[in-house]
Amino acid sequence: MPKRLYIIAGEASGDLHGSNLIKAMYQKEDAIEIRAWGGDKMEEAGATLVKHFRDLAFMGFAEVIMNLRTILKNIKFCKEDILKFNPDALILIDYPGFNLRIASWAHERGIKVFYYISPQIWAWKKNRVFKIKENVDKMFVILPFEKDFYKQYDMDVEFVGHPLMDEIEDFKKTAPTFGEFTQKNNLSSKPIIAVIPGSRKQEISKILPEMVHLISKFPDYQFLVGAAPSIDDSFYKPYLIGENIALIRNQTYSLFNLATAGMVASGTATLEAAIFGLPEVVCYKGNALSISIARSIIKVKYISLVNLIMDNEIVTELIQNDLTTKNLEKEIQLLLNPKNREKLAKGYLELRNKLGGIGASQNAANAMLKSL
Repeated sequence: MPKRLYIIAGEASGDLHGSNLIKAMYQKEDAIEIRAWGGDKMEEAGATLVKHFRDLAFMGFAEVIMNLRTILKNIKFCKEDILKFNPDALILIDYPGFNLRIASWAHERGIKVFYYISPQIWAWKKNRVFKIKENVDKMFVILPFEKDFYKQYDMDVEFVGHPLMDEIEDFKKTAPTFGEFTQKNNLSSKPIIAVIPGSRKQEISKILPEMVHLISKFPDYQFLVGAAPSIDDSFYKPYLIGENIALIRNQTYSLFNLATAGMVASGTATLEAAIFGLPEVVCYKGNALSISIARSIIKVKYISLVNLIMDNEIVTELIQNDLTTKNLEKEIQLLLNPKNREKLAKGYLELRNKLGGIGASQNAANAMLKSL
């Protein structure tokens, strides 16, 4: 009888990591049936997709309150679907507001619970660690400092390495050259500045305008906007005004690999860019109320994963009122300076060493299957 696994990921990064985990699972064992909440990548990897993350992603305190009815409906449906499927294990990927509720419910019913990619409880809501300790059978963490964090609470969690290392290594094997990329996308031969304004409409609408105002300041570069998978081209159209700007879809890794510098919205993309070695400035601007509440309760020095892992300001962060065209112009000028680029490259090398080598998805799959 095949092993049955139920996986829940609630955003694009979870879909990516979930898909690699699923591929690794199938490489190890054929007799597995996987049902999942996630996205296109997890479905392509072989999971039966129940809900797409585009219907789940509500960001910020105010947005969650406005969509509370939808969230509660999703939780109810998820519980019913898990019971119907009767899995051997539930695998939760980040997405704590939703997943920790499901973990508690599943634990009460004797369902084995694995958590892959820890919620960022070291940043805020540290009391969630007790919920995790009580309701999760095994945790598999991907950031080196998380093992030490959980050790404080007498929890033995497994550091499996960061799956982005695998993903990026695989991409580089078949990555297009600059000429192939520009020809495919009908672009000029000007060097590229990558523009990554986030994955949700509410953040894109606040971040992208500041980024595109910069274009006239750098006429010798072309600005390429990386489109989020779940957002239509029509949403970006009002921002794509004038020359030297274009929308690029499903080629973000090519942008990171080939760009000279980048403006990247806070999130997983900042770490991806750093692993590629792209000189970047981290950007964020959101709902004023949500940001105000967040600042009062989040207890970390930095917003970007790059700086958090290094415990040092390796990349500049422009947050809320600091995210202006003037500040962006200054930071891009610095990123184009050879001395600054050399210093940043050394920081990125140390970052990659801390994240461990390749094989994170295989490590996690092996450990989970062994536990079953």
